[in-house]
Amino acid sequence: MKTILRIFFFLGAILIPALNLWAGEVALKKATFIPQWVPQAQFAGYYVALEKGIYKRHGIDLTILTGGPGRASADLLRDRKADFATIWLSTGIQMRSEGIKVLNIAQMVQRSALMLVTKKKSGIRQPIDMNKKKIGLWGKEFQVQPKAFFKKYNLDVKIIRQSYSVNLFLRDGVDVASAMWYNEYHTILNAGINENELVPFFFHDHGLNFPEDGIYTLEDTFVKDPELCKAFVRASIEGWKYAFVNPEEALAIVLKNLQKEHLPAQRVHQTWMLDKMKKLTTPHGNLTSIGKLYPADFVLVVDVLKNNGLIENPPRYGDFYRRCYWND
Repeated sequence: MKTILRIFFFLGAILIPALNLWAGEVALKKATFIPQWVPQAQFAGYYVALEKGIYKRHGIDLTILTGGPGRASADLLRDRKADFATIWLSTGIQMRSEGIKVLNIAQMVQRSALMLVTKKKSGIRQPIDMNKKKIGLWGKEFQVQPKAFFKKYNLDVKIIRQSYSVNLFLRDGVDVASAMWYNEYHTILNAGINENELVPFFFHDHGLNFPEDGIYTLEDTFVKDPELCKAFVRASIEGWKYAFVNPEEALAIVLKNLQKEHLPAQRVHQTWMLDKMKKLTTPHGNLTSIGKLYPADFVLVVDVLKNNGLIENPPRYGDFYRRCYWND
């Protein structure tokens, strides 16, 4: 009898942990996420959360899809090819206005990084100096703020379609170029132009702060599994906080993912990007505010879109945004 009991306890000691491990693995919920672009420090927090097992700890077996040309995050979310996506606030509002029921579940970037930049030698020092000048603009999504800026200052400019390269600006093909503070602006500096030779125009300094990257899901995804959505936000924010506190480790993870995609991995550029993302995500230096969509920011973007004829049915803040997590 004692021998049988010993065998029973021995088997229990082996099988119970195994069953618990199996149950834990079964409990993980599969989900997919797509950022707007290829792996870079703009999305460091998500890659860190995946690499460090933070999503799994929050019960999610996550796959990060690669965004970029021909793989717009908004399209993949709309077509249900991704459960979560990062999208600009202005794009999310336009989608909702068009009847696509997206939900903002965390507004990660809280200060706009989009800007116009010119060289001092152009003679442009203030907005009025842009009148009759050649301005490089990207596609539709990136034109809302610049056109509102031109309207605000009653400017008549010549719009030149700008590629993702800044070469046209470097060669004086345009007087003013579009840039993201964390990306193209640094590329201009790396081309050999000193900051004191440039005049930046940040839209957030001109009453046009359009917070950009937010985390979105479809409304029915949220209704079906709100806990999954909340867990994704919690894990993502935890990943961002870890990245900001441990930048060297975060950069190593970003560079590894860039190499996986066979893309150029420039550590200096990614370091600049991560530093600027911290400033944009926590503009007041407060990590506890990560993820908030402030009503005033939402109303500003809605009003500009409406006044420029870009939306007909403005969504309500309470229909558009779901507070999933933050530390008060």
